[in-house]
Amino acid sequence: MAKYLVIVESPAKVKTIKKFLGPNYEVAASNGHVRDLPKSKLGIDVEHDYEPKYITIRGKGDILANLRKEVKKAEKIYLATDPDREGEAISWHLMEALNLKNSGKKVYRITFNEITKNAVKESLKHPREIDMDLVDAQQARRALDRMVGYRISPLLWSKVKRGLSAGRVQSVALRMICDREDEIAAFIPEEYWTLDASFQIPGERKLLTAKYYGTASGKAELKSKADVERVEAELKDADYQVAEVKRGERTKKPPLPFTTSTLQQEASKVLNFSTQKTMRLAQQLYEGVDIKGNGTVGVITYLRTDSTRVSEEAEHQAALYIEEKYGAQYAGERTEVKKGTQKIQDAHEAIRPTDIARTPLELKESLSRDQFRLYQLIWKRFVASRMTSARYETTSVKIDAAGHRFTVAASKIAFDGFMSVYTQEEEEKAENNTLVNGIDEHTRLSFKNFTQTQHFTQPPAHYTEASLVRTLEEQGIGRPSTYAPTITTILARRYIVKENKNLYVTELGEVVNNMMKEAFPSIVDVNFTANMEALLDGVEEGSVKWKTIISNFYPDLDEAVERAQKELEHVEIADEESDEVCELCGRRMVIKYGPHGRFLACPGFPECRNTKPYFEKIDVACPKCGKDIVLKKTKKGRKYYGCIGNPDCDFMVWQKPSKEKCPKCGSIMLEKGNKLVCYDENCGTVIEKKED
Repeated sequence: MAKYLVIVESPAKVKTIKKFLGPNYEVAASNGHVRDLPKSKLGIDVEHDYEPKYITIRGKGDILANLRKEVKKAEKIYLATDPDREGEAISWHLMEALNLKNSGKKVYRITFNEITKNAVKESLKHPREIDMDLVDAQQARRALDRMVGYRISPLLWSKVKRGLSAGRVQSVALRMICDREDEIAAFIPEEYWTLDASFQIPGERKLLTAKYYGTASGKAELKSKADVERVEAELKDADYQVAEVKRGERTKKPPLPFTTSTLQQEASKVLNFSTQKTMRLAQQLYEGVDIKGNGTVGVITYLRTDSTRVSEEAEHQAALYIEEKYGAQYAGERTEVKKGTQKIQDAHEAIRPTDIARTPLELKESLSRDQFRLYQLIWKRFVASRMTSARYETTSVKIDAAGHRFTVAASKIAFDGFMSVYTQEEEEKAENNTLVNGIDEHTRLSFKNFTQTQHFTQPPAHYTEASLVRTLEEQGIGRPSTYAPTITTILARRYIVKENKNLYVTELGEVVNNMMKEAFPSIVDVNFTANMEALLDGVEEGSVKWKTIISNFYPDLDEAVERAQKELEHVEIADEESDEVCELCGRRMVIKYGPHGRFLACPGFPECRNTKPYFEKIDVACPKCGKDIVLKKTKKGRKYYGCIGNPDCDFMVWQKPSKEKCPKCGSIMLEKGNKLVCYDENCGTVIEKKED
């Protein structure tokens, strides 16, 4: 009979851990949380010291009953849930739900950062009490999220439409995406030019290309074609001299091993995985996969971490492996752990393979295609992080003529170091110039031709899942465990849509964001949310009481909700009356809101089922055919302006056309922030937008 009971979160871990522990141990799973706040009400007693009212989660009764049976049989109980605040809270809830304090049994909390035989056995040697600071940090987060969600979401339901929601982190993320969209819409491109000169060098077949820099005294910008032509005219028949040749060396440090955030970013960029998919696959690799000849093994360490620390044992293993496989010159010194300004939960290590000798190739047969690709990325990144820097030989050349200066910069790899294993996208872009070694101040240059190119400055890029995660992390909003669910939620609510990796705001997202900014400015304020995260970290450290945060936060929220209930106008996203008359029954058609935006429907439903597309006119004529320009939406909900005569006329723009005409060429003008820009790019007129 089993003497010891080990309780884990996931059924997937049961099989893996049972294999390590032998017959004296029984391993059972709680299937995540067993208690939570009730779904039907707030669940926090605001009148009595903000005490949470936990109940057993529906469907968990049988699991708890089975666990109680196992508890009775065991002498010692080990709570082995995940090694973070969420896992700590699950252990505490299990303690409460199973009444372990009064069971007369010895109860211990154990944690392991990886599901390997050594790690599990080692954790049993170092049992501890439940860390109530960690539990309280989770309770505080849960209570705050519940308060924001349960007090604001019903308001959105009543003022906009059913099924909407607000959240402490999700609403800030939505605001960041909306702010970026506003920046892009208001951006006015500026023209600039580049000028390249090509030279023949004696004995070389390939031409040397140099970029225009300015003069010997400083850099000069070429803002127009006239600037370029002026420089070319001044350089006509000029004598080109090599003024300076500098040779040097630069090093490129190896990357740090993955944290949750950097793994999500890199998997998005390299593998095109969503944050949700990355986390799901990483969870599978952590909990254990069936490896031929070894049974079920956890192949990576814990996936929710913001630390880049690596254990001494893993450091040692990596050094031996790299020396053996690549040579001693590739084995790097220990990497300094990056100290950021924001709080790093250093309880666990960076994400790494549990055994560096378990190469991706060895596991290929045991993993699904996507599991293999993610494991390969983690393995390569970790190996690279323990290797030496790459070294480049650099050459920079200055070429002078008639008071103007051109420069050439080139580099080539002298020693590949970590890049023998791992390169990032930007490193893979090869250098254009391969410089001849023999070039010096006495080299004769024979001018061949100029190449002039027109460019325009680019607006800020739309957020992608990867760049949003990076920004949330930089701003100190959310924690490793929250990035993926946050993005998944705002996509599911159709506040944003994803097209070709880019995230765009929908009309619904704009409405919700504007309402949140008006009624709850602090909730969607980046600094406020970041400060809140810092306070929650203080709870974890034991320096702040969790109920203090809640009691300071709730009264202000309550007041804001009451005020918004009275003051906020109802936003009609549906059922507005239109000017269109139903051609089947003569009723005036109404505007309905469907999954893909607005459409016209007959109010006589179900007797009359007539529907047709709804196009909002903006009283501007199409510059191509003269018909009305109307507001339209893509299938995913992005707004654009196009001709009502589509498909016969293909006119479309993302910015709103203005009723004002261009004073210079008579074309339509587009609204960009507080400016109007001519639709005709060749004209390029920009004027101030008049106040309505």
